[in-house]
Amino acid sequence: MVKNFSCINISSKDPKRLVSFYKDILGIPVLYRDVSEYDGVGFGFIKNAPVFCIWDENKWGNTRSSQGSVCLVFHCDGHNKTYEELKAKGVSLEPPKTVSWDVTRKELLFNDPDENTVFIL
Repeated sequence: MVKNFSCINISSKDPKRLVSFYKDILGIPVLYRDVSEYDGVGFGFIKNAPVFCIWDENKWGNTRSSQGSVCLVFHCDGHNKTYEELKAKGVSLEPPKTVSWDVTRKELLFNDPDENTVFIL
């Protein structure tokens, strides 16, 4: 039976652009590459823990991911600083907002180049 959770797969028609966004713009560590520099690229923060993996849709079709977009949730250590850094890198996003479910927390919400939602708490 199921024994652990491995990853979330994201298919992209432009995997090079999407890999570069997560690696260079957001600074998410690349933990492994299954096939090539831009195909089967696993992102995460802890080895042997669940990751998200980007696949070349032109090569594999949608067989490696769902038919819809996903929402990836990350945490940061300072929303105003993170906002300024992302704006300087050309990311289109609104300033941090207080979340409706907790007046002590802030959030940043924007889309990656493939229109997947990125949510930073």
